[in-house]
Amino acid sequence: MDVRGFLIDLDGVLYVGEKAIDGAREAIGLLKERGYRFRFVSNTTRKCRSTIAERLSRMGFSINETSIFTPPLAAIAKMNAEGKHRCMLITTGDVHKDFEQWCEKDTGSDAIDYVVVGDAGEAMTYEKLNRAFRLINAGAELIALEKDRFWMAPDGLMLSAGPFVAALEFATGKSATIMGKPSRQFFDMALRDMGLPADQVAMIGDDIITDIAGARKAGMRAVLVRTGKYSKSALDGAAIKPTAVIDSIAKIGEIL
Repeated sequence: MDVRGFLIDLDGVLYVGEKAIDGAREAIGLLKERGYRFRFVSNTTRKCRSTIAERLSRMGFSINETSIFTPPLAAIAKMNAEGKHRCMLITTGDVHKDFEQWCEKDTGSDAIDYVVVGDAGEAMTYEKLNRAFRLINAGAELIALEKDRFWMAPDGLMLSAGPFVAALEFATGKSATIMGKPSRQFFDMALRDMGLPADQVAMIGDDIITDIAGARKAGMRAVLVRTGKYSKSALDGAAIKPTAVIDSIAKIGEIL
């Protein structure tokens, strides 16, 4: 594969749950050894960037926090560019820490610029969705940190933010601005940081839509791994195919 760099998904590619994919650490070491540039692009919206880096460290990965790109970073860049910072966050975990410096505290008023929706898990209540519905109708912009349909947890597939974002879009008649994959803006943020054009980069991911189709539409090559949420039926039915398919990131050396 004639590329100079890689964008690499995290969940389902480097690890599932709290367990690293066999050979993943060695694969990252191989890329470093051969001089490839790479960044990590994740739609994870339950953890702030520093917590993600700490989690990777516990699994034995040596990955700098600054090489990890997540949807909150793109959302914050949008807020700063537009000079508006009043937001209602619908998230869980500690991802709110990424926003604390930039997003004014939500006091429960109707004076909100953005409704920001991430993977909120059990915190995604009817009360929160209904308040978001009212705020969007009143003029707030709907921001989806990601619009994945589901993700792979240790005990099976879990609903992600996408179904709830779709519900708000349907109810309000307004479209969300998507911050994470497959947004071109999100990919471009990581590409700029690497200093490489899209045609010299390949995306490694486990999702045929957000990772593979998103990367191909952005002008990159795309490598699908048979780990995480990989589904043969999804691959067979996909309109946009990957450049290559490998059993796991541990096999990346076979196509370099």
